[in-house]
Amino acid sequence: MSQPFTGVRVLDFTQVFAGPFGSYQLALLGADVVKIERPGGDDMRFGPPNKEWSDRGLGTGWMAINANKRNIALDLTKPEAIAIVKKLAETADVVMENFRPGVMDKLGIGYEALSKVNPKIIYAAVSGFGQTGPERTTGAYDGKIQAMSGLMSITGSKESGPTRAGFAVCDAIGGMSLAFGVASALFQRTHTGKGQLVDVAMLDSALTFMSSFVVDYTVGDHLQGPSGNRAQSRLPTADLFRVKDGHLLLAVNNDKQFVALAKAIGHPDLPNDPRFIDWPARIENEVELRQIIEEVFATADAATWDERLTAANVPCSRIWSIAEVVKHPQLDHRTILQKVESPFGEVELIASGIRYAHGGAEIKRFPVMPGADTDAVLGEAGYSAEEIASFKAAGVATSGIRAGRKS
Repeated sequence: MSQPFTGVRVLDFTQVFAGPFGSYQLALLGADVVKIERPGGDDMRFGPPNKEWSDRGLGTGWMAINANKRNIALDLTKPEAIAIVKKLAETADVVMENFRPGVMDKLGIGYEALSKVNPKIIYAAVSGFGQTGPERTTGAYDGKIQAMSGLMSITGSKESGPTRAGFAVCDAIGGMSLAFGVASALFQRTHTGKGQLVDVAMLDSALTFMSSFVVDYTVGDHLQGPSGNRAQSRLPTADLFRVKDGHLLLAVNNDKQFVALAKAIGHPDLPNDPRFIDWPARIENEVELRQIIEEVFATADAATWDERLTAANVPCSRIWSIAEVVKHPQLDHRTILQKVESPFGEVELIASGIRYAHGGAEIKRFPVMPGADTDAVLGEAGYSAEEIASFKAAGVATSGIRAGRKS
Protein backbone atom coordinates (compact mmCIF):
# COMPACT_ATOMS: atom_id res chain seq x y z
CA MET A 1 0.00 0.00 0.00
CA SER A 2 1.46 3.37 -1.01
CA GLN A 3 2.09 6.01 1.63
CA PRO A 4 0.89 9.64 1.43
CA PHE A 5 4.18 10.97 0.02
CA THR A 6 5.18 7.99 -2.11
CA GLY A 7 6.86 9.29 -5.27
CA VAL A 8 7.84 12.65 -3.74
CA ARG A 9 11.58 13.38 -3.94
CA VAL A 10 13.02 15.77 -1.34
CA LEU A 11 16.48 17.31 -1.36
CA ASP A 12 17.15 17.90 2.31
CA PHE A 13 19.84 20.43 3.25
CA THR A 14 18.58 20.75 6.83
CA GLN A 15 20.72 20.29 9.91
CA VAL A 16 20.49 20.13 13.69
CA PHE A 17 16.79 19.94 14.75
CA ALA A 18 14.00 22.11 13.31
CA GLY A 19 14.63 21.32 9.64
CA PRO A 20 15.48 17.62 10.04
CA PHE A 21 12.42 17.15 12.25
CA GLY A 22 10.27 18.50 9.42
CA SER A 23 11.87 16.38 6.69
CA TYR A 24 11.63 13.33 8.97
CA GLN A 25 7.83 13.64 9.04
CA LEU A 26 7.82 13.37 5.23
CA ALA A 27 10.31 10.50 5.22
CA LEU A 28 8.14 8.53 7.64
CA LEU A 29 5.21 8.93 5.26
CA GLY A 30 6.97 7.66 2.16
CA ALA A 31 8.89 10.59 0.67
CA ASP A 32 12.30 9.80 -0.78
CA VAL A 33 14.26 12.24 1.36
CA VAL A 34 17.84 12.63 0.18
CA LYS A 35 19.83 14.33 2.91
CA ILE A 36 22.70 16.39 1.51
CA GLU A 37 25.26 16.56 4.28
CA ARG A 38 28.72 18.00 4.53
CA PRO A 39 31.39 15.25 4.47
CA GLY A 40 32.21 15.56 8.19
CA GLY A 41 28.58 15.26 9.22
CA ASP A 42 25.95 17.40 10.94
CA ASP A 43 27.07 18.74 14.35
CA MET A 44 24.10 17.07 16.02
CA ARG A 45 25.61 13.66 15.18
CA PHE A 46 28.15 14.29 17.96
CA GLY A 47 25.91 15.63 20.70
CA PRO A 48 25.24 14.38 24.24
CA PRO A 49 24.09 12.60 26.29
CA ASN A 50 25.35 9.16 25.15
CA LYS A 51 29.07 9.25 24.32
CA GLU A 52 29.12 5.76 22.81
CA TRP A 53 26.62 6.69 20.13
CA SER A 54 28.06 10.18 19.72
CA ASP A 55 31.52 8.75 19.06
CA ARG A 56 29.99 6.74 16.22
CA GLY A 57 28.62 9.92 14.67
CA LEU A 58 25.14 8.75 15.59
CA GLY A 59 24.15 10.93 18.52
CA THR A 60 20.78 9.88 19.89
CA GLY A 61 19.21 13.30 19.25
CA TRP A 62 20.31 13.13 15.61
CA MET A 63 19.26 9.50 15.27
CA ALA A 64 15.77 10.31 16.54
CA ILE A 65 14.90 12.44 13.48
CA ASN A 66 16.92 11.05 10.58
CA ALA A 67 15.71 7.51 9.91
CA ASN A 68 14.41 6.59 6.43
CA LYS A 69 16.54 9.26 4.76
CA ARG A 70 19.10 8.55 2.09
CA ASN A 71 22.35 10.47 2.38
CA ILE A 72 24.87 11.97 0.02
CA ALA A 73 27.91 13.93 1.13
CA LEU A 74 28.81 17.02 -0.91
CA ASP A 75 31.27 19.84 -0.33
CA LEU A 76 29.08 22.81 -1.26
CA THR A 77 32.08 25.13 -1.37
CA LYS A 78 33.07 23.48 -4.67
CA PRO A 79 31.40 24.60 -7.92
CA GLU A 80 31.10 20.99 -9.08
CA ALA A 81 28.95 20.20 -6.04
CA ILE A 82 26.66 23.13 -6.84
CA ALA A 83 26.29 21.79 -10.38
CA ILE A 84 25.34 18.40 -8.93
CA VAL A 85 22.67 20.00 -6.73
CA LYS A 86 21.16 21.78 -9.72
CA LYS A 87 21.07 18.53 -11.67
CA LEU A 88 19.36 16.75 -8.78
CA ALA A 89 16.88 19.62 -8.52
CA GLU A 90 15.71 19.02 -12.08
CA THR A 91 13.77 15.94 -10.94
CA ALA A 92 13.13 16.86 -7.31
CA ASP A 93 9.77 17.91 -5.93
CA VAL A 94 10.95 19.67 -2.81
CA VAL A 95 14.04 21.38 -1.44
CA MET A 96 14.24 21.89 2.34
CA GLU A 97 16.84 23.97 4.20
CA ASN A 98 17.32 25.78 7.49
CA PHE A 99 20.35 27.97 6.92
CA ARG A 100 20.23 31.66 7.74
CA PRO A 101 18.45 33.53 4.94
CA GLY A 102 20.84 34.34 2.11
CA VAL A 103 23.26 31.45 2.60
CA MET A 104 21.76 29.27 -0.12
CA ASP A 105 21.53 32.28 -2.43
CA LYS A 106 25.24 32.93 -2.00
CA LEU A 107 25.94 29.31 -2.86
CA GLY A 108 23.89 29.71 -6.03
CA ILE A 109 21.18 27.21 -5.03
CA GLY A 110 18.56 29.43 -3.42
CA TYR A 111 14.92 29.58 -4.47
CA GLU A 112 15.43 31.89 -7.44
CA ALA A 113 18.21 29.74 -8.88
CA LEU A 114 16.53 26.37 -8.36
CA SER A 115 13.10 27.53 -9.54
CA LYS A 116 14.72 28.41 -12.87
CA VAL A 117 16.06 24.87 -13.08
CA ASN A 118 12.68 23.42 -12.09
CA PRO A 119 9.64 25.77 -12.05
CA LYS A 120 7.58 23.13 -10.22
CA ILE A 121 9.96 22.84 -7.31
CA ILE A 122 8.75 23.64 -3.81
CA TYR A 123 11.48 25.37 -1.86
CA ALA A 124 10.86 25.24 1.87
CA ALA A 125 13.03 27.12 4.35
CA VAL A 126 12.77 27.34 8.13
CA SER A 127 14.78 29.88 10.09
CA GLY A 128 14.49 31.81 13.31
CA PHE A 129 12.76 34.85 11.82
CA GLY A 130 11.94 34.00 8.21
CA GLN A 131 13.21 35.31 4.89
CA THR A 132 12.01 38.90 5.41
CA GLY A 133 12.11 41.57 8.10
CA PRO A 134 14.78 43.31 10.18
CA GLU A 135 15.74 40.13 12.05
CA ARG A 136 15.97 37.89 8.98
CA THR A 137 19.72 37.29 9.27
CA THR A 138 19.82 37.04 13.06
CA GLY A 139 20.86 33.60 14.25
CA ALA A 140 18.31 31.70 16.30
CA TYR A 141 18.21 28.61 18.42
CA ASP A 142 15.34 27.06 20.31
CA GLY A 143 16.25 28.75 23.60
CA LYS A 144 16.37 32.18 22.01
CA ILE A 145 12.93 31.71 20.44
CA GLN A 146 11.47 30.33 23.68
CA ALA A 147 12.68 33.48 25.44
CA MET A 148 11.77 35.95 22.70
CA SER A 149 8.33 34.54 21.80
CA GLY A 150 6.91 35.04 25.28
CA LEU A 151 6.79 31.30 25.91
CA MET A 152 9.17 31.52 28.86
CA SER A 153 7.25 34.43 30.35
CA ILE A 154 4.25 32.15 30.90
CA THR A 155 6.25 29.04 31.86
CA GLY A 156 7.45 28.43 35.39
CA SER A 157 6.17 30.02 38.58
CA LYS A 158 6.66 33.24 40.51
CA GLU A 159 9.12 31.35 42.69
CA SER A 160 11.13 29.75 39.87
CA GLY A 161 11.03 32.68 37.50
CA PRO A 162 10.93 32.18 33.70
CA THR A 163 11.53 28.55 32.72
CA ARG A 164 12.33 26.83 29.45
CA ALA A 165 10.08 24.04 28.29
CA GLY A 166 11.63 20.65 28.95
CA PHE A 167 12.36 19.98 25.28
CA ALA A 168 13.19 22.02 22.19
CA VAL A 169 9.57 22.93 21.67
CA CYS A 170 10.15 25.87 19.28
CA ASP A 171 12.41 23.75 17.09
CA ALA A 172 9.75 21.04 16.99
CA ILE A 173 6.97 23.55 16.25
CA GLY A 174 9.07 25.09 13.46
CA GLY A 175 9.82 21.69 12.00
CA MET A 176 6.21 20.55 12.07
CA SER A 177 5.13 23.85 10.50
CA LEU A 178 7.72 23.24 7.78
CA ALA A 179 6.33 19.77 7.07
CA PHE A 180 2.78 21.11 6.94
CA GLY A 181 3.88 23.93 4.64
CA VAL A 182 5.46 21.44 2.24
CA ALA A 183 2.38 19.20 2.30
CA SER A 184 0.14 22.21 1.60
CA ALA A 185 2.32 23.40 -1.28
CA LEU A 186 2.40 19.91 -2.80
CA PHE A 187 -1.39 19.80 -2.74
CA GLN A 188 -1.63 23.31 -4.18
CA ARG A 189 0.66 22.26 -7.01
CA THR A 190 -1.83 19.57 -8.04
CA HIS A 191 -4.24 22.28 -9.24
CA THR A 192 -1.84 25.10 -10.17
CA GLY A 193 1.04 23.11 -11.64
CA LYS A 194 3.42 25.59 -10.02
CA GLY A 195 6.03 25.35 -7.30
CA GLN A 196 6.66 28.07 -4.76
CA LEU A 197 8.64 29.30 -1.77
CA VAL A 198 7.50 28.12 1.66
CA ASP A 199 8.93 30.50 4.27
CA VAL A 200 8.67 29.33 7.89
CA ALA A 201 9.86 31.42 10.84
CA MET A 202 10.25 29.75 14.21
CA LEU A 203 9.12 32.93 15.95
CA ASP A 204 5.95 33.12 13.84
CA SER A 205 5.24 29.43 14.41
CA ALA A 206 5.70 29.69 18.17
CA LEU A 207 3.21 32.56 18.31
CA THR A 208 0.63 30.67 16.25
CA PHE A 209 0.82 27.80 18.73
CA MET A 210 0.42 30.33 21.56
CA SER A 211 -2.41 32.13 19.79
CA SER A 212 -4.88 31.93 22.66
CA PHE A 213 -2.45 33.69 24.99
CA VAL A 214 -1.65 36.28 22.34
CA VAL A 215 -5.33 37.04 21.71
CA ASP A 216 -5.96 37.09 25.46
CA TYR A 217 -3.72 40.16 25.38
CA THR A 218 -4.52 41.78 22.00
CA VAL A 219 -8.28 41.47 22.48
CA GLY A 220 -8.89 40.69 26.14
CA ASP A 221 -6.14 42.95 27.53
CA HIS A 222 -4.94 40.14 29.80
CA LEU A 223 -1.18 39.65 30.02
CA GLN A 224 -0.47 36.13 31.23
CA GLY A 225 2.45 35.66 33.60
CA PRO A 226 4.07 32.48 34.87
CA SER A 227 1.33 30.17 36.08
CA GLY A 228 3.27 27.14 37.27
CA ASN A 229 1.28 24.04 36.41
CA ARG A 230 -2.06 25.83 36.16
CA ALA A 231 -4.00 25.32 32.92
CA GLN A 232 -4.90 28.26 30.73
CA SER A 233 -8.46 28.05 32.07
CA ARG A 234 -6.92 29.48 35.28
CA LEU A 235 -9.19 27.23 37.34
CA PRO A 236 -7.72 26.03 40.64
CA THR A 237 -8.83 22.46 39.84
CA ALA A 238 -6.64 22.39 36.71
CA ASP A 239 -3.30 22.34 38.46
CA LEU A 240 -0.71 20.16 40.19
CA PHE A 241 -1.65 18.84 43.64
CA ARG A 242 0.33 17.17 46.39
CA VAL A 243 -0.60 13.59 47.24
CA LYS A 244 0.82 11.11 49.75
CA ASP A 245 3.89 10.19 47.70
CA GLY A 246 4.34 13.13 45.34
CA HIS A 247 2.04 14.90 42.92
CA LEU A 248 -1.06 14.46 40.78
CA LEU A 249 -2.07 16.68 37.88
CA LEU A 250 -5.77 17.53 37.76
CA ALA A 251 -7.36 18.82 34.56
CA VAL A 252 -10.82 19.63 35.89
CA ASN A 253 -12.03 22.50 33.72
CA ASN A 254 -15.83 22.43 33.72
CA ASP A 255 -18.76 22.03 36.10
CA LYS A 256 -19.48 18.40 35.16
CA GLN A 257 -15.90 17.42 35.90
CA PHE A 258 -15.97 19.35 39.18
CA VAL A 259 -19.08 17.47 40.28
CA ALA A 260 -17.36 14.17 39.47
CA LEU A 261 -14.23 15.24 41.38
CA ALA A 262 -16.25 16.26 44.42
CA LYS A 263 -18.01 12.89 44.55
CA ALA A 264 -14.78 10.95 44.02
CA ILE A 265 -13.03 12.65 46.96
CA GLY A 266 -16.00 12.21 49.29
CA HIS A 267 -17.25 15.82 49.22
CA PRO A 268 -20.36 15.68 47.00
CA ASP A 269 -21.62 18.92 48.60
CA LEU A 270 -18.82 21.08 47.18
CA PRO A 271 -20.63 22.08 43.93
CA ASN A 272 -23.49 23.53 46.03
CA ASP A 273 -21.22 25.43 48.39
CA PRO A 274 -21.55 29.17 47.56
CA ARG A 275 -17.75 29.45 47.64
CA PHE A 276 -17.40 26.94 44.80
CA ILE A 277 -20.74 27.12 42.98
CA ASP A 278 -19.27 28.35 39.67
CA TRP A 279 -15.87 29.01 38.13
CA PRO A 280 -15.56 32.66 39.24
CA ALA A 281 -16.33 31.58 42.81
CA ARG A 282 -13.81 28.74 42.65
CA ILE A 283 -11.10 31.10 41.43
CA GLU A 284 -11.93 33.63 44.17
CA ASN A 285 -11.83 30.96 46.87
CA GLU A 286 -9.11 28.75 45.47
CA VAL A 287 -7.03 28.65 48.67
CA GLU A 288 -9.89 27.05 50.61
CA LEU A 289 -10.75 24.70 47.74
CA ARG A 290 -7.17 23.57 47.34
CA GLN A 291 -6.86 22.88 51.06
CA ILE A 292 -9.96 20.64 50.99
CA ILE A 293 -8.70 18.68 47.99
CA GLU A 294 -5.14 18.21 49.26
CA GLU A 295 -6.32 17.07 52.70
CA VAL A 296 -8.08 14.20 50.96
CA PHE A 297 -5.28 13.59 48.47
CA ALA A 298 -2.80 13.16 51.34
CA THR A 299 -4.52 9.89 52.28
CA ALA A 300 -3.34 7.92 49.22
CA ASP A 301 -0.55 7.78 46.67
CA ALA A 302 -0.57 9.18 43.13
CA ALA A 303 -1.15 5.83 41.41
CA THR A 304 -4.18 5.13 43.60
CA TRP A 305 -5.71 8.54 42.98
CA ASP A 306 -4.96 8.28 39.26
CA GLU A 307 -6.84 4.98 39.03
CA ARG A 308 -9.69 6.07 41.28
CA LEU A 309 -10.32 9.44 39.64
CA THR A 310 -9.91 8.18 36.08
CA ALA A 311 -12.56 5.53 36.79
CA ALA A 312 -14.83 8.39 37.93
CA ASN A 313 -14.22 10.32 34.67
CA VAL A 314 -12.12 12.96 36.40
CA PRO A 315 -9.28 14.08 34.06
CA CYS A 316 -5.98 13.57 35.88
CA SER A 317 -2.64 11.85 35.77
CA ARG A 318 0.24 10.97 38.01
CA ILE A 319 3.59 12.20 36.74
CA TRP A 320 5.09 9.59 34.43
CA SER A 321 8.77 9.36 33.58
CA ILE A 322 9.83 8.70 30.00
CA ALA A 323 11.09 5.29 31.14
CA GLU A 324 7.55 4.48 32.31
CA VAL A 325 5.54 5.86 29.43
CA VAL A 326 7.53 4.04 26.73
CA LYS A 327 6.42 0.77 28.34
CA HIS A 328 2.73 1.74 28.39
CA PRO A 329 0.54 -0.78 26.50
CA GLN A 330 -1.23 2.10 24.76
CA LEU A 331 2.00 2.88 22.91
CA ASP A 332 2.37 -0.75 21.88
CA HIS A 333 -1.10 -0.61 20.41
CA ARG A 334 -0.33 2.60 18.50
CA THR A 335 3.17 1.46 17.36
CA ILE A 336 4.58 4.94 17.95
CA LEU A 337 7.81 3.22 18.97
CA GLN A 338 9.21 1.03 16.20
CA LYS A 339 12.16 -1.35 16.21
CA VAL A 340 14.74 -1.17 13.45
CA GLU A 341 17.99 -3.00 12.80
CA SER A 342 21.23 -1.04 13.06
CA PRO A 343 24.87 -2.05 12.55
CA PHE A 344 25.03 -2.17 16.35
CA GLY A 345 21.93 -4.26 17.01
CA GLU A 346 18.22 -3.55 17.22
CA VAL A 347 17.18 -0.08 18.36
CA GLU A 348 13.82 1.52 19.06
CA LEU A 349 12.95 4.86 17.46
CA ILE A 350 9.96 7.21 17.46
CA ALA A 351 7.72 7.24 14.39
CA SER A 352 4.91 9.62 13.43
CA GLY A 353 2.14 10.57 15.84
CA ILE A 354 -0.41 10.32 13.00
CA ARG A 355 -2.27 7.10 12.17
CA TYR A 356 -3.83 6.29 8.79
CA ALA A 357 -6.26 3.53 7.92
CA HIS A 358 -3.75 2.39 5.31
CA GLY A 359 -0.34 3.47 4.04
CA GLY A 360 0.76 5.13 7.27
CA ALA A 361 4.12 6.03 8.77
CA GLU A 362 6.82 3.41 9.00
CA ILE A 363 10.49 3.35 9.93
CA LYS A 364 12.11 1.30 7.19
CA ARG A 365 15.76 2.23 7.53
CA PHE A 366 18.20 3.10 10.28
CA PRO A 367 19.83 6.55 10.00
CA VAL A 368 22.93 6.27 7.82
CA MET A 369 26.42 7.75 7.77
CA PRO A 370 27.33 10.75 5.58
CA GLY A 371 27.54 9.76 1.94
CA ALA A 372 26.04 6.29 2.39
CA ASP A 373 23.96 6.72 -0.77
CA THR A 374 26.15 9.05 -2.82
CA ASP A 375 26.86 6.49 -5.54
CA ALA A 376 23.24 5.40 -5.86
CA VAL A 377 21.73 8.91 -5.92
CA LEU A 378 24.25 10.31 -8.38
CA GLY A 379 23.86 7.24 -10.57
CA GLU A 380 20.09 7.76 -10.63
CA ALA A 381 20.73 11.35 -11.73
CA GLY A 382 22.61 10.09 -14.78
CA TYR A 383 26.22 10.38 -13.68
CA SER A 384 28.50 7.59 -14.85
CA ALA A 385 30.67 5.53 -12.54
CA GLU A 386 33.71 7.36 -13.94
CA GLU A 387 32.18 10.77 -13.21
CA ILE A 388 31.27 9.73 -9.68
CA ALA A 389 34.80 8.47 -9.12
CA SER A 390 36.19 11.80 -10.33
CA PHE A 391 33.96 13.69 -7.89
CA LYS A 392 35.31 11.59 -5.05
CA ALA A 393 38.90 12.07 -6.18
CA ALA A 394 38.41 15.85 -6.21
CA GLY A 395 36.70 15.91 -2.80
CA VAL A 396 33.44 17.15 -4.33
CA ALA A 397 31.52 14.13 -3.09
CA THR A 398 32.24 11.32 -0.67
CA SER A 399 30.51 8.01 -0.04
CA GLY A 400 30.04 5.66 2.84
CA ILE A 401 32.35 7.49 5.21
CA ARG A 402 32.46 7.53 8.97
CA ALA A 403 31.21 10.77 10.43
CA GLY A 404 33.84 12.87 12.12
CA ARG A 405 34.45 16.39 13.28
CA LYS A 406 36.71 18.55 11.16
CA SER A 407 39.96 19.34 12.94
